[in-house]
Amino acid sequence: MLLGAASNGCSEMATALVTGIITMMFNWTMLRYVGEDGVAAVTIIMYVLMFASSLYTGYSYGVAPMLSFYYGEQNHEKLKKLVSLSLRVIAVISVATVALSLAATRPLVAIFARPDNPVYALAVTGNRICTLALLFIGFNIFASGMFTALSNGLVSAILAFSRSFVFMMIAMLVLPAALGVTGVWLATPAAELMALALSVWMFARHRQRYHY
Repeated sequence: MLLGAASNGCSEMATALVTGIITMMFNWTMLRYVGEDGVAAVTIIMYVLMFASSLYTGYSYGVAPMLSFYYGEQNHEKLKKLVSLSLRVIAVISVATVALSLAATRPLVAIFARPDNPVYALAVTGNRICTLALLFIGFNIFASGMFTALSNGLVSAILAFSRSFVFMMIAMLVLPAALGVTGVWLATPAAELMALALSVWMFARHRQRYHY
């Protein structure tokens, strides 16, 4: 039982392990294209994205016990309703956070850098592009958390590892080489979009098994 519980949490472990690697890659890439100001700008944007992502993470962790309970008692009707409701809630939060981030970009960045600092202009531009990722992040976090709640640690780990490492590495290697600094900012939305496609495929593939 202990081994099964540990393996079911592989997705969370994978996410934690690769976060540092991706952060270093972002820093190295920005040092190459912009220098130290770029590293500071990336750090600011990561704080903003992490704050927004915490909304999705909190919701996914909060709803997971209910998903597990309904699946355990084979209450397919309530499980289906909860998954459907969760997707609608995440869609609303996604649109709201994107609108808020775009509207409040300058005040948010100003918390970390003065307007006369070169970092400010970089971070404002980067945040407006990276904000697109908020349209997809919530669905990807929920998908991984849902499969963990349904005791399918393998699918959850595949989703989490692909999203946080594989797709991000692909985007970071390809987009900056083609588009420069703009490619760095686009890497996160591109990786999340690829992860969303995988999440949708996993949802469709396992729908009949879990009856959601």
